[in-house]
Parts: sequence; C-alpha cells; structure tokens
Amino acid sequence: MSTDKGKESGEGSSRSVADQPAQPSRYESQKRRDWNTFGQYLKNQRPSVPLSQCNYNHVLNFLRYLDQFGKTKVHLQGCVYFGQPEPPGPCTCPLRQAWGSLDALIGRLRAAYEENGGLPETNPFASGAIRVYLREVRDSQAKARGIPYKKKKKKRNQIMKPNDEAPGFPLQPS
Repeated sequence: MSTDKGKESGEGSSRSVADQPAQPSRYESQKRRDWNTFGQYLKNQRPSVPLSQCNYNHVLNFLRYLDQFGKTKVHLQGCVYFGQPEPPGPCTCPLRQAWGSLDALIGRLRAAYEENGGLPETNPFASGAIRVYLREVRDSQAKARGIPYKKKKKKRNQIMKPNDEAPGFPLQPS
C-alpha cells in the first residue's frame, strides 16, 4: 500500500503521463472553438435558435455568414480574370471562405455535434444538403480559378518484374 500511495499522489520521480493534465490536440482545440462559434451564432439569431431545433438551413446560413471573413478571392463570371489561375492584377471580386476550410469545418462540427449528445440520425452537419453545398462551392471555386478539381486517386503498388526499371532507379547495374 505504501508504494501505491506515492504514485497516486504524484510524489517521487516516477510521474506517469496519465498524471499530468492532458493538453488537447490542435484538432480538438479547433473543434471546440468551432463548436462554440456555431453555438454563439445560433444564440445571436433573432429569435435565438436552440441547438435541439437546429437544422441544415441554419448550418447553410452559418457557412454563408462565414464567407464575409474569407481570404480566398473567388472571381465572378463577369470578371476579366475569371478562369485564370494566376490573375495579373487586382479586381473587385469578393473574398470567400475556401472550400477546403469549409469542408474541414463541417467535419469538425459534425464530430462535435455527436460528442455533445446529438444523435447521428439528426446531425444537421451530415445532411445531404450540406454535401451538395460543399460540392457546389468546390466546383465554382475551381471554375473561377480555371483549375478543375480532380479527386486524387490512390496509387496502387505495382509489382515490378526483376528486369523492369523504376524511373531513375535501375535494378541491375548498367
């Protein structure tokens, strides 16, 4: 009993990692901040929206609200730089949230919703309407930049024959 007492109270030099307060990961910290921001957004609505009554329309409005704080220039169809990946000069097109940022945000809020007691079946962040909105944002931003979005394909490990050569790496001495 005397040997266990020292470890439980943190005495001695053998403190375990479990004894120290856990620092939340960057992801967990960001998820908490995002969740609090969304909760504040709902409270600021007139009339205030309780989380239990939140639906995908509130989420879509939140995403549109966030656009005003974006840093990504998205050229409009009438802009002379529309479709140019690197425009040569400034324009008056709006700054928006980048698709990747919104996609990551929705992922964190989707997880936070369920961690805070929400049911997966009623998760407004998992709605099909949210996925459609994100796809439209992705496609419109890609079109505005003139760079089509292409889903990255997983590379398959190809089995090489002993006589095959990988680029720049001969298997047999020349």
